[in-house]
Amino acid sequence: MKEILIGKLLEYIRDNNPDILFALEAEDKLRLWLYSKADSVESRWQQMEAGKQPAYIIEETCLNELTRELRPSRYNYISNLLEQEFEKDYKMLVKAGLLQHEVVNMIGYCDSVFEDLKFSEETEDNRFIYYAISGAIGEYLDSNSVREIVSNELQQSAET
Repeated sequence: MKEILIGKLLEYIRDNNPDILFALEAEDKLRLWLYSKADSVESRWQQMEAGKQPAYIIEETCLNELTRELRPSRYNYISNLLEQEFEKDYKMLVKAGLLQHEVVNMIGYCDSVFEDLKFSEETEDNRFIYYAISGAIGEYLDSNSVREIVSNELQQSAET
């Protein structure tokens, strides 16, 4: 069960929290983090197994607990906002293969806004947070010349 949960947690952070995945890999702490997280729910899944709960129920319950602090996904939030509000930039980043990298950078850039406005599952639909993050992304795109970099990379790839 532990290996199954570790695999599902890894898949979850790949899809929803690549910023965390990259940070853990950079520090060579991914494996330790995954096992530590799985250990934190071990008594829960053992108790459920003893109660003859089906494996899929145990997996779903434990994964829900393991990902609680990872939700809502700042990565998905920014990616969706970028696609909705900055469609041209979003398409350029996708075409250049830089979307994931730049969204991870935007998470860091917007981190203080997320923290100050207490971004959570309860507040993720708050329009004020949406506008604040949208403004920060606009600043990021302008100040970091992402538009120029992507445009130049697209032109260079078209020339080769």
